[in-house]
Amino acid sequence: MRPLTFILATVAILLIIFSCRTNTVKDRQSIISTEHEFAEMAAEKGIANAFYHFAADSAVILRGGKLIRGKSAIRDYYLKNLKPGTRLLWEPDHADASGDLGYTWGKYTHMVPDSTGKITESHGIFHTVWKRQADGNWRFVWD
Repeated sequence: MRPLTFILATVAILLIIFSCRTNTVKDRQSIISTEHEFAEMAAEKGIANAFYHFAADSAVILRGGKLIRGKSAIRDYYLKNLKPGTRLLWEPDHADASGDLGYTWGKYTHMVPDSTGKITESHGIFHTVWKRQADGNWRFVWD
């Protein structure tokens, strides 16, 4: 299955599931707050540390056309593949939740310095699926 097809199918399934349940303002606010904490940690303590901290144990990310599975593998991917000085900024535009699942989407900016210090920026849209953990915290399961 092509990555975009997989993502669109995942979003469609989640939308169907969520449309059948009552969404709560409290959960949406909690997920947005978690998303902000995630972005702040990435800026302050590094992308690899933030993705490790906010990932569920079974989290999966799609990068470079490949699935990276598990929070330790995600951290290792970022430690290995990010150039020093790389920054990632993002802001959720939307969140929704039902029960123990939620999702966000929004805009991101990825900034990578070259060997001369010139920054190359790329912009895009992110989509993250969140799952409430046994301790009540939200952790991402798909990004």
